[in-house]
Amino acid sequence: MAGKRKDKDPVLGTKSASELIWLLGQPHLSDYLDFVRTKVVGGAELDPRVLAAEWRTANDIYAQLETEEAGLADLVKTKAIGRAAKSLAARLQDNPWFRASFDNLPYSIELVELDKLMVSQDHVERSFTKQFVRRLQAMSEQELFNYCLPIDKPMPPVEVTRLSGDRYVFTSPSTDFRSHSPRLLRPAEIPAVTSSGPISAFVGIAVGFGSNFLSAVRSDKRIVLQNGYHRAYALRSAGLTHAYCVIEDVTRKDELRLTADDTVAGDPEFYFAARRPPLLKDFFDKRFAKRMYIRPMANHIEVEIKVRSGMATAWH
Repeated sequence: MAGKRKDKDPVLGTKSASELIWLLGQPHLSDYLDFVRTKVVGGAELDPRVLAAEWRTANDIYAQLETEEAGLADLVKTKAIGRAAKSLAARLQDNPWFRASFDNLPYSIELVELDKLMVSQDHVERSFTKQFVRRLQAMSEQELFNYCLPIDKPMPPVEVTRLSGDRYVFTSPSTDFRSHSPRLLRPAEIPAVTSSGPISAFVGIAVGFGSNFLSAVRSDKRIVLQNGYHRAYALRSAGLTHAYCVIEDVTRKDELRLTADDTVAGDPEFYFAARRPPLLKDFFDKRFAKRMYIRPMANHIEVEIKVRSGMATAWH
C-alpha cells in the first residue's frame, strides 16, 4: 500500500507505519512533543530534550530567514487558467459541492505558485509512491485540473458500528472525514423508507467527507493554503511549480473567520504580517522537514440519538 513501510525501520524498530513530514520550528513546541510521544512509532522512548533542541534549532533558522527572506511570501505568483481549463472550471462551478463550499466570498480559479504558498498545517503524510510521482509528472492539463479540483473521486472506506442504545460510531482512515449540518427532511425526499405508521418528517445528520478542493485564502499579496495539503506536497514532489487552486479573497478579519481554519483566523498577523511565515517549500528543506513514521490511525465520529416526548398546552 502507498505510504506504508513493510520492512523493519532501523531507528524506530517498526514493521509497518505511515510516513509523515513534520515542519519543525513552528508553533507550538508542546504540540510537537505531544505528537511524537503519542502518535510516532517509538516516540515515547525518544528524549524530549533532544526533540526540543532540534525544534529550537529550526526555530532559530526561521528567525534568520526573517532577515534573509523578508517579504518572500509577498512574491507568490498566480497565472490565469488557459482556454482548455475554462470549460472544466465552468463544470466545476456548477457542482453543488463547489457552490456550497464557496458561497459567501469573492473567489477565482487560478494557477498558483506552490513554493511561496503560506502553510498553517505543520505536517503532511507522504502517502504516495515513486510510480505515482511519475504519473503526476506526465499529467495533461485536464488531468492536473481534475487532480487539484476533483468532482468525481472515489470515496474512502467507512465502517459503521452500533453501540449500546441509539449510539453509532463511524470510522474512516480519511483525514477529511466529517459530519455535516443536521437537516430536516420530508417523506417525499426519502420515499423508500418504511415505518410502522405514517411519517411526518426525518431529522438527519449526514456523515461523510468535505469537498476537499485545493483552495487558499488571499489577503493583499499573500496566499495561505487551506485545503489540499497532501496534493500540493505531492505535486511539488513531482517537480511541478504551479497547481490549480480556488482562491478566496478577504479584506478584513470578519471575512477571514468565514473561510480560514482556526489556526489562521486565530492569529492572522502571524501569516499576513510576519516577515517570513512558513511556506510550502519548507517541507522540502532538510533544516525544517523531519521524516517520522506514525502508527496507523483512523478518524471516528460518534452520533447519539436522544428523543424526548411529552405534552404541553397549546396556546392560540
